[in-house]
Amino acid sequence: MRLFAAVLPPEDVVSELGSVVDELHGLPGADALRWSGRPGWHVTLAFYGEVDEDVVPDLSERLARAAHRTDPFALALRGGGHFGGRALWAGVSGDVPVLRLLADRAEAAARKAGIPMENRRYRPHLTLARSRADADFEAYVTGLDAFAGRAWTVGELCLVRSNLPKSGVPGEQPRYEVVARRPLGPAG
Repeated sequence: MRLFAAVLPPEDVVSELGSVVDELHGLPGADALRWSGRPGWHVTLAFYGEVDEDVVPDLSERLARAAHRTDPFALALRGGGHFGGRALWAGVSGDVPVLRLLADRAEAAARKAGIPMENRRYRPHLTLARSRADADFEAYVTGLDAFAGRAWTVGELCLVRSNLPKSGVPGEQPRYEVVARRPLGPAG
């Protein structure tokens, strides 16, 4: 199964960002982008890729320990940016050092469970849209510049399964299914 660890923003935060994203849909060229669906909005901590089902219990237990060692912390969505001409994202503010620590722990949990991980610098973000060809995201980033979402307290680490579309229907989104929720902090 295709898995990743993530922080899921609460519904009111998703709704707040969604209002701004709805405006971006009206910009020229927006219909050529593949917009991510709001039910799947998340801040990835670690992407694991295809994981054998028999590894999931060990990974889940190791993620529980990582969550237990990380106290709840405040985050907010703010502004935006892009990765080249391929992905548009909303930025993250707040206690980003703790978010990075949690991401490091989620990666370490995978390595200890025998899942190979790529060595790349963690860049916290929430993906909003992708493009198959190089796109000019500047107008979209400008539209996100003034966005400053309300803060929320991150209280759990989630292990999420990504079910990729199989129908071949253009615009069909992956479906995300939370496999495990691990509360943060020693009380968890």
